[in-house]
Amino acid sequence: MTSTITTREITYLEAVREAMTQEMRRDPDVFILGEDIGVYGGAFGVTKGMLEEFGPERIRDTPISEAAIAGTATGSALMGMRPIMEIMFMDFLTISMNQLVNQAAKIRFMFGGKASVPLVVRAPAGSGTGAAAQHSQSLENWFVGVPGIKVVAPATPYDAKGLLLTAIRDNNPVIFMEHKLLYRTKGQVPEDLYTIPLGKADVKRQGSDLTILTYSNMTLRCLEAAEQLAKEDIDVEVVDLRSLKPLDTETIVQSVTKTGRVLIVHEAPVTGGFGGELAAVVAESEAFDRLDAPILRLAGKNAPIPYNRNLERAATPQVEDIVAKARTLATEGR
Repeated sequence: MTSTITTREITYLEAVREAMTQEMRRDPDVFILGEDIGVYGGAFGVTKGMLEEFGPERIRDTPISEAAIAGTATGSALMGMRPIMEIMFMDFLTISMNQLVNQAAKIRFMFGGKASVPLVVRAPAGSGTGAAAQHSQSLENWFVGVPGIKVVAPATPYDAKGLLLTAIRDNNPVIFMEHKLLYRTKGQVPEDLYTIPLGKADVKRQGSDLTILTYSNMTLRCLEAAEQLAKEDIDVEVVDLRSLKPLDTETIVQSVTKTGRVLIVHEAPVTGGFGGELAAVVAESEAFDRLDAPILRLAGKNAPIPYNRNLERAATPQVEDIVAKARTLATEGR
C-alpha cells in the first residue's frame, strides 16, 4: 500500500504558522513569546488564532523589551523548554544582542555540551513595505559572524515550514529570517510534518552560463531575472542558499565550477555583507581556477533604507538590476 503526501497551496505566513502549530501540538515544551503575539496575532498576523488553541501560557505576550524577551527565552531554553522568540522587526534584535551573542551563543560551548540553548529567533526582515530606516534592515551578517548561532533565510513556503521545524528541534540558537515581502507569496506545502536539514542549499533553477548565489526574498527576484535572461539565450543557474550558517559550500563550488561565472545577490548593504564571505568561499576553492570572469556582487546600497518608495526601491537590488548585472557577467570575456 503506497502512502500519498497531501500538498496544497498556502502562503509563506501560513507555512510558518503551521510549522509552529504542528510542533507545539507534538512537543509540549515548545512555546512562543513576543510583543502582541496573543490577542493581536503578531505584527504581521503570523500567530493569529494560536492563542485560542494554546492559551496564554504557551502564547506569551511580553512587555515592549527585546532584551527581556531574549533573556527570558535564553533562560527557559536552559531549563529544558524550546522557546520561539518573535521580534516585530529584525532591526530590534539590536536591543537583545547581549543576551543572544554573549549568553545564548556561548553557553553550550562554555559548559562543554552539558547545557544547550534550543532557541529560535523569528525575525521579520528587509525592505519594501515603506517602513523606513529603523524597520527595514537585513542584519543576517551580524549573526553569521557569531560562533554558536545558526542563521536561516528561507525563500519559499515549502522551505519555510521545513526549515522552521528543523530549527525548533535544533539544540542551538537559530536566527530565522522571514522577509516581510514573502509573507503573502504562495507555494505548495505538505500538510504533514517534514524537515529540511540546515546547511543544505537548493538549486532552484538549473543553468549553464552563470551561477547566481542568493537567499531570502532575492531568490524570487533572481528567478524572475533568470526567466527574462533566458529569452536572450543566457542560461542562469539560481542557487538558493536557504541556510547561511551552516553553509552548503559543496553545492556552491559544484555550481560555480560548472558555469564558470558567479554573481552574488543579497539585500543587505554590500559593505560587510554576506556576499563577501561567499566570494571568499569561491576564491578559496577549486572553483576559482574554473572562473571565466571576475566574481561579482550585487547588494544593497551603503545607506539606511529611505521612507520614500522610489528611493527605497533604489536602495536594494531589483529584478532589472539583476538582469543587467548578470547580462554583463555572462558576456564578460566572450
